[in-house]
Amino acid sequence: MTLAQSSSDFMACADCNIRNRAVCATCEPHELSRLEDIKYYRTFDAGQSIMFEGDEMHFVASVVSGAATLSRTLPDGRIQMVGLLLPSDFIGRPGRDAVAYDVVAIQKVTLCCFRRKPFETMIKDTPHIGQRLLAMTLDELEVAREWMMLLGRKTAREKITCLLSLIGRRTASLHMQKLQDGLSFEMPMSREAMANYLGLTIETVSRQMTALRKDGIIELGGTRTITIPDLAGLMAETGDDTDGMMLT
Repeated sequence: MTLAQSSSDFMACADCNIRNRAVCATCEPHELSRLEDIKYYRTFDAGQSIMFEGDEMHFVASVVSGAATLSRTLPDGRIQMVGLLLPSDFIGRPGRDAVAYDVVAIQKVTLCCFRRKPFETMIKDTPHIGQRLLAMTLDELEVAREWMMLLGRKTAREKITCLLSLIGRRTASLHMQKLQDGLSFEMPMSREAMANYLGLTIETVSRQMTALRKDGIIELGGTRTITIPDLAGLMAETGDDTDGMMLT
């Protein structure tokens, strides 16, 4: 584990911005009260490590804001990014003593942390939490299988539009917005991080983003803001069934 800024700010679970998607989404009021007794907040700056592979796991957490990556380092020093953590995603695995991946913030990240042992006790005592965690894990497995196909079979343009679609849909779901033309969101990843995640070069990512802008598929505002003027047009670029890509 790495040291990070601890936050004394307390947010009631019922008022949390990730309440409708997080591990506590199906909890009853008395169950939320128990969670509040074991939770605390931690903040990590962009570039700061949150967890190191192999370290003892002291806490599990939900991402409240920001974004982080999951990665593994090969014996020769090469690093492979294997996952992207966005608001409402869950970090850590109850019942596992050691951290399985390196977790690094790519934006300023705020975590709602739960001490691991009390949280494991709650899973045993509270079916809603265990069931929700299982559902989130199965969703994560499905996304991982889709990503395997993306990395192995799709073109650079399809890879990038799939990633943009994923982040756009997640942002809309988190804020309970409709998926519609004009969808706008902040891209949490740099071009370098996108390249590492998608198995591309930075130059390829930059060329494809420029091409998508020129073709009217995306609009760029500032350094990270992306707007989708024609959502169906973006979905058509992913190489997937449009209805399937609409799922959140």
